Amino acid sequence: MSGRTDPLAGRTALVTGGGSGLGRAITRSLLSDGARVVITGRNRTALEETAADFGPRVSPRVCDVSRADDVEELARSLAEEEISVLVNNAGIAGPVAPLTEIAPQDWDEVFGVNVRGVFLMCRAFLPAMIRRGAGEVVNIASVSGKRPLLGRTPYCASKMAVIGLTATLAGEVGPQGVSVNSLSPGPVSGPRMERNFRLEAERTGSTYAEAEQAFVARSALGRMVTEEEVGEAVSAMLRMRGLCGADIDLSAGMVAR
Repeated sequence: MSGRTDPLAGRTALVTGGGSGLGRAITRSLLSDGARVVITGRNRTALEETAADFGPRVSPRVCDVSRADDVEELARSLAEEEISVLVNNAGIAGPVAPLTEIAPQDWDEVFGVNVRGVFLMCRAFLPAMIRRGAGEVVNIASVSGKRPLLGRTPYCASKMAVIGLTATLAGEVGPQGVSVNSLSPGPVSGPRMERNFRLEAERTGSTYAEAEQAFVARSALGRMVTEEEVGEAVSAMLRMRGLCGADIDLSAGMVAR
């Protein structure tokens, strides 16, 4: 890390959904920038395994971000810890089906985690940042919130909601010294996309390979981004001191504006 500044040295970041996938990659990148990291999620085993892999600067806490009581208890348990970075990464993919075939409870579950979870976490941890006059929030959205993705209305709508929440919240808390931004990854290689390709293949009667190729062909680089690239992007955003109210695409050219 020679010649590189470590903007998070000695600071504590909180990453939701931190036990696996993107959350694990984001945690790794924040650690490399010198932070201590509190990771939350619903899977105690995954959280504890991640903490064991990464070492003593990672602290696991079980929390369902869609539940107000869980988030309030998390905030109480961290009352003595100065959380200066909040990364709202927890999210679920939801059903793959035409809107008319989606059950209301499945719709509500997606919005409960992907949108309500961001709201509850910000509501719980922003007041201390505002009192200190400093802090950063990065909300993980998706390019799926900005272009059609057939059969995925709950997910797409939830991610567009996160982008809208980010833009408005930045205007509310920016004057108090708190930066709020969102990162919109494109398709990220890993288990979630593999599940989506399987479901899409079943829905359309195509093969897994055909479903995957049809998806990645939309990107300029002809590939998905990696979890590591998403983690590095979060760190890069935190080094951009003037960034506030922005939504950054990381899509291998899936979205070009």
